[in-house]
Amino acid sequence: MATLLEQMTAQFGGTQTRVDVPEALWKVPGSHGARTNLIVRPDLAPAGSPEVTIYFHVDTAPVGDGWTKPAFQMTCEGNKVYARGAADMKGAIAAALAGLEALRAAGHSFKYQPVLAFCTDEEGGVYPGIRYLAEQNLVSDTIINLNGSATPRIWAGSFGSLDFSFEFEGKAAHSGRPELGINAIEQALPVLNALTKLKSTVEQRTSAMPAPPGATEPLHALLNITAIHGGEKGSALPGTCQVVINRRYAPEENVIAVRSEIEACVAAAVKDSNLIGWTMSEVGHLPPVENTQGVLSPRWTAAMSAGYNVPLDEFVAFGSTTSSDFGWIQQAGGKYREIMLGGLSRPDRNVHAADEFTTKEDLLGLALSIALFFSADFG
Repeated sequence: MATLLEQMTAQFGGTQTRVDVPEALWKVPGSHGARTNLIVRPDLAPAGSPEVTIYFHVDTAPVGDGWTKPAFQMTCEGNKVYARGAADMKGAIAAALAGLEALRAAGHSFKYQPVLAFCTDEEGGVYPGIRYLAEQNLVSDTIINLNGSATPRIWAGSFGSLDFSFEFEGKAAHSGRPELGINAIEQALPVLNALTKLKSTVEQRTSAMPAPPGATEPLHALLNITAIHGGEKGSALPGTCQVVINRRYAPEENVIAVRSEIEACVAAAVKDSNLIGWTMSEVGHLPPVENTQGVLSPRWTAAMSAGYNVPLDEFVAFGSTTSSDFGWIQQAGGKYREIMLGGLSRPDRNVHAADEFTTKEDLLGLALSIALFFSADFG
């Protein structure tokens, strides 16, 4: 992916730097392959121009089931462009590069020096690439995060997200002689029931973060059981069972208390089972994002208004229970970070689902927004 992006950005000149996240930081069971981030500093703006980083993540969610189009091949039907990552967020890479090239080819002066950061581990993992880059002071103070939406939104922040994996140990045996074994799946049922009960308690906790327009209730914490794995065939009792849960927590919640509550819930439930043992692993974490606005935010909002041809007064500040690796940027320490949000997602675009798509109009709108923001001629 880094090689492909180096080829795609070579036309801009400047420098291309690969930055690998040390394996010790991101390695967890089941993960593999180098975490290679690419930073491109094109030769576009006059020397000494202020830098603005444009952020992209280069991983995607798994394909999943139900696709009627090729997931890894772009399919155009009318104004729609289908593929995994079309909206989240490979389409944003194409749109941003098109906007920068259009501005350069037209001979306009750049007001800011764009820095392109193509990063790893946004969709999963414990150490996102953007976190490492920020901790190494390789990210500008001002950032345009293109992992957002094409809707008229001003980013008011997002919830944190924790992924936990539990491994429950039973004893494998022939299913015709169940007395010789311990069915790990069945013995994990008290844990699932306890987590479901905790879910109802957790989801009563609300946040002061403004909800999206049209929402009928405040944003609130979430707990979901997202994966269960165990067993192989009908003639054998499963000796192990793995359960994965996701906990979305509000900025007002304490992350240490969130972890402790989950662990205590599972520990108490295991006492009602015959399991031999269990382990708990944190396999993903994105902290909350707060207070992202700054001096250039009005310019970015105006650029999106013109780019997407949406009246400026329709742009509203709101947050969401979706999460962002930009929480790590805000925790990187020392430097103030102004973060502006844009992108190609919309509620109907099937992000993380089958037949994900964007539209040609939104690709053009984002390209124009990028071109206008960086143009010295944009008033």
